[in-house]
Amino acid sequence: MVALKAGSRPPWVGLGAAVWVQIAAGNAYTFPLYSSALKSVLGFSQQQLTVLGVANDFGENVGIVPGIACNKLPPWAVLFVGVCLSFLGYGVLWLAVSETVRSMPYWVLFLALCVATHSSAWLGTAVLVTNMRNFPVSRGTVAGILKGYVGLSAAVLTEVYTMVLNGSASKLLMFLALGIPVICLAMMYFVRACTPASEEDSSERVHFLFTQAASLFLAIYLLTTTVLTDTLSLSGYINYVFVAIMVILLMSPLAIPLKMTLFPANHKKLDQSSGSSGNLITGEGDSNQTDPLLSSATYLGSFMDSDDLSDVDILLAVGEGAVNKKRRPRRGEDFKFREAVIKADFWLLWIVYFLGVGSGVTVLNNLAQIGVSLLGLNDTTVLLSLFSFCNFLGRLGAGAVSEHFVRSKAIPRTAWMAITQIIMIITFLLYASALNGTLYAATALLGICYGFQFAIMIPTASELFGLRHFGIIFNFMQLGNPIGALLFSGMLAGQVYDKEAAKQGGSSCTGPECYRLTFLVLAGVCGLGALLSMILTIRIRPVYQMLYAGGSFRLPQSSGH
Repeated sequence: MVALKAGSRPPWVGLGAAVWVQIAAGNAYTFPLYSSALKSVLGFSQQQLTVLGVANDFGENVGIVPGIACNKLPPWAVLFVGVCLSFLGYGVLWLAVSETVRSMPYWVLFLALCVATHSSAWLGTAVLVTNMRNFPVSRGTVAGILKGYVGLSAAVLTEVYTMVLNGSASKLLMFLALGIPVICLAMMYFVRACTPASEEDSSERVHFLFTQAASLFLAIYLLTTTVLTDTLSLSGYINYVFVAIMVILLMSPLAIPLKMTLFPANHKKLDQSSGSSGNLITGEGDSNQTDPLLSSATYLGSFMDSDDLSDVDILLAVGEGAVNKKRRPRRGEDFKFREAVIKADFWLLWIVYFLGVGSGVTVLNNLAQIGVSLLGLNDTTVLLSLFSFCNFLGRLGAGAVSEHFVRSKAIPRTAWMAITQIIMIITFLLYASALNGTLYAATALLGICYGFQFAIMIPTASELFGLRHFGIIFNFMQLGNPIGALLFSGMLAGQVYDKEAAKQGGSSCTGPECYRLTFLVLAGVCGLGALLSMILTIRIRPVYQMLYAGGSFRLPQSSGH
């Protein structure tokens, strides 16, 4: 992977391309769209379908290997692996649902679903890590934007499913097997490392505001067209127009590099300053821009990173004064994964994230049944759409809000995890009370708070443990999602629901008692999460005061480890 000179390719091109890759990376959210076809065509029981849902969650969230690969392979290679996994996994599922291959073994479908949704881990990791490194001083904003588009991917793919593919599960699987590779192969060239500026400028802030506004407008548009499609009988022509407008809105982030190309005079000074002060996080740069007085020390520093040097070589180098002796990294510097996992802050952040997303995903996985049991809703499309829209708002808002306060007051981002988990306590108590008119309000609040957990964890992990090994650290943190779903949703909510259903003498349960105990336990879980968030915030406050002294992000010095 060769890094570009500052200004030769604006990182905004890569961010615009990343939007499309993130939409493709949300392919795991489409499982509800074709799960009923799997059940009916292949004759699966509900329990077998539930197990396939577990495969879907684990395939999407277990991203340790792509996290490691991000430090070994260029972004295009990581994307290419995701392309292959999508083609193979969804291709097998299409063969089964279309009955092109009959009597396919259940274990083959289980593995195919794991492979198919695992593509999202490769695609998402490639663009997130690359763009976090390209915008190191705006990590919260970038994380909020990219994770926001992942949240919107479910609505985008659902709109394609209903308006273009006519609600056909087999056509959807063919689209996922062929469409995702086409999109990612087209964007592959543009997702690459660039030399970022060491400080944020005013034009960059305006560009981020434009991107955030564009994504918000897209979210409102998707929600509006979904409601119109469900309530009105629209012709096929109108549906195609809706989809065409959606595609144009998805292309809106590319307006920024287009503007920079057409009006380069406004950015000439910025590019020159970036060329002299840029800091390439990936450690790769143009040798022509390297100060010759620093080049030998830089190369010796890179040799010190190698595990192949003998102790004698290191001692000789230290004795000659060429390099500094190795030391363990401090918080805010680049950690290796094995160095990060022995830190208390690492596990505090993991537990806080696990408690927040684990309790939120429990409601998400059971939202349809919650609507039926509390209000007797047979169609919970509006409830699901409300949660998805508010989830997007939470992800986007978390990046913007935390970025503002971390720059103005050096408040650690984890403070917002504490605040949102306190709100989640209130939300779960509203669910448990089952008061009239509170279901939709509680769902909206929970969606926002759930989205906050995602968008806060990502930049926090990078600020505490650096960007050099961010891929594997971030993906290890994400394990909190499937583990939380397994414990809180599969074991707690499922057993409580079945127990109450047995008391009512049937297989289904109605009334607030179906989930009341679950909601009370989840409220306690979020209480613990809020307490641990406060402890973590106090612990890492000095790190943020160091990183954001003077109101702007300062890249820490390399530890030389």
